[in-house]
Parts: sequence; structure tokens; C-alpha cells
Amino acid sequence: MTRRMQNNSRNLLLVLVVGFGLLLVCGRKPPMDEAVYRQQIADWHRQRIAELTRPDGWLTLVGLNWLQDGANAFGSDSGNAVVFPPKAPPFMGMFYLKNGHVTVKIRPEVTVYHQGQRVDSLALQPDVTGAPTVLSHGTLHWYIIKRGERYAARIKDSESPLRIRFKGIERFPVNLRWRIPARFDPYDPPKTIAVPTVLGTTVSQPCPGRLVFEWEGHTYTLDVIQENPADPFFILFGDRTNSQETYGGGRFLDVDPPDHSGFTILDFNKAYNPPCAFTPYATCPLPPAQNHLPFAVRAGEKSYGKAHD
Repeated sequence: MTRRMQNNSRNLLLVLVVGFGLLLVCGRKPPMDEAVYRQQIADWHRQRIAELTRPDGWLTLVGLNWLQDGANAFGSDSGNAVVFPPKAPPFMGMFYLKNGHVTVKIRPEVTVYHQGQRVDSLALQPDVTGAPTVLSHGTLHWYIIKRGERYAARIKDSESPLRIRFKGIERFPVNLRWRIPARFDPYDPPKTIAVPTVLGTTVSQPCPGRLVFEWEGHTYTLDVIQENPADPFFILFGDRTNSQETYGGGRFLDVDPPDHSGFTILDFNKAYNPPCAFTPYATCPLPPAQNHLPFAVRAGEKSYGKAHD
């Protein structure tokens, strides 16, 4: 190889290295093969559906009953404070709520299990502990949830009609345009943001910063939620498709934390419906005001049936 050819090769290599470095500095990623990308989205969506349709997934919710202080009778009879589906016995027992603690007492003739052991009475841990006490009777299983200072019995049925009849979720066509580089702009110090819920309440969520991105020549931001430093960013966002093409309460999006250059990817092709899009028995958060985008995000999941718009 001549000296001139060697110099040309070195120059070409230098151009490639510098070009790749600029891509990183600018938050851009090397071009992605479209076929490979579409397969990645298809794999992600299959996993999403598998999670949704699990025997204890969101499609199995069949009841949500708020507890009052003191005794709360439960069973399928409509006279109970906590009404179970018709397949349950009419009178199953009592929930007792006292000083923020919930216990259960089961009627002797009713068979209820916890971790394979029959239950007659038991203290119940709510979902906020990370390990709720789950009770079961046949295909029904239930546990206590806590929202603010309120407690409720959340009831699931692995044979719920919604799960059995589920036929998938309509989506927008996958489009690489909606895979958008975003710069992470940390808040110093990190703050909490007020997040509204479908219950009419507001909860505080940890927000380490916001993602800054461009769309059609304009700059936008989205506040992120992150419970632990190793967790993905969680984004609640609304856009101009809500209540028309997509669920009225906005959608969810999970995003990888930024890389060493401070950038990540907002992939709206992975935008998904909250549980409330499928069932009235969920207690979903809603997008905070600052996360309502003033344009239509025609990517990701669409509405699940007109009854849930």
C-alpha cells in the first residue's frame, strides 16, 4: 500500500470516528435498520400482551370496594359492604379496618386460602408494602390496596370475561420518526411533582428531571418519574389524540435512563394504555399538566373500545 493510500485510509477512519463521536455528542444514534427495529417493537408488544393477560394481570380485575372503619361484611350478596362477583358465596366473612390496619375473618363454612393454607383469620398487608396478602377462593383472588389514607379490597378473577375474550390492542403503524433522541435535564435538587389520579386525588411522585426533545422544529419537555436510580424513567403524557384515537386519560411510556452523554431515546411506538383503559376497577395516575403535548402522537397503542374512551 502506498503512503498516499495509507494517508487516505487514516483520514477516512478519522472522519468515521469523528462523525460517530458527533452523533453521540448531539444525542443522535447511529441509523437503525428498519426491519430490525420493527422486530424489536413486535417482540416488545408480545411481552406487553403476555403481561397484560396473565392470570393475575390487569384484565382480571372485577371489583374494587372501599372499606369503612370497623366491620365490612363481604361476599356476593348485594347487602354486603364489599360485594364480590356472583360466583362467590353470598356471605364470606368480615374485613375489619382499625387504625390503618386491616384484618379478615372468614366464615367457617367458606374455604379461603393464603399461600396454599386455609385461612380463618389473618392480618392483611396492603399493596404499598410491596408484598400484599393475597387471599383466594376458586378462581377469585383479592388483596388490600392503600391510596392516600383510604383502603380498598381489590378483587380479581383469572376467568374474567375481559381476559377470556381479549383479542389484542389496536396500534398505530410502527414509524421510526417516533423514535426521538432526548436530552436529560436533571433537577438540582431532584423534586417531587403533583400527579392527579382518576380518583380525584393528587399524589406526589419523585421527579429527578425532565427530557428535552425536538419535534417538527419545536422543543418540548416531559417530566419523568423514577422511584429508584436503577429504574427506567416512567412518563405519564397526554397529547392531541386523547379521547379520540387514544385513551382519554393519556398514556404511559417507559424510557431508559440517559447514557454517559446525557441522552436517551423517547420511543413513542412503545406508548401503552394505563390499566384504566381496560377496567373501571383500577386507580390510575393521570398526566400532570406540564406533560400534555400540544400535538398528536400517532404512535403506540390506541383506545381499547369506545366504552373506555
